[in-house]
Amino acid sequence: MPADRVFSGSPAEPVFGYCRAIRRGNLIFVSGTAAYADDGSIVAPGETYPQTLRCFEIIRKALEKLGGTMSQVVRTRMFVTDIAMASEVGRAHQAVFATHPPTATLVEVSALVDPQLVVEIEVDAVLGD
Repeated sequence: MPADRVFSGSPAEPVFGYCRAIRRGNLIFVSGTAAYADDGSIVAPGETYPQTLRCFEIIRKALEKLGGTMSQVVRTRMFVTDIAMASEVGRAHQAVFATHPPTATLVEVSALVDPQLVVEIEVDAVLGD
């Protein structure tokens, strides 16, 4: 079964050799997504809530390009550089998934690819039954 891939234009994609999301059949997997603006700059450096919302915006666009929606997300994995940020990440997660909550994991990591980035998110989605 061939895979469909989408790219977001993140400066990290060509450097590390990955795509933003891939679809195989009715499954979509979205790579770890950080808060990059369309011009490659970092959105709201060091600020948890706006970076989290930007991650979900990038994820939503990738899902839509592959025929999916945020309501089809079944799992989120969120990585933060300081676990004290959990409430801000959770607030954004709740805002996005209030009516269709997926399973979720939130863990602290020692660092992300740029010190101005404080959150990275990946998701899995299932389309249809």
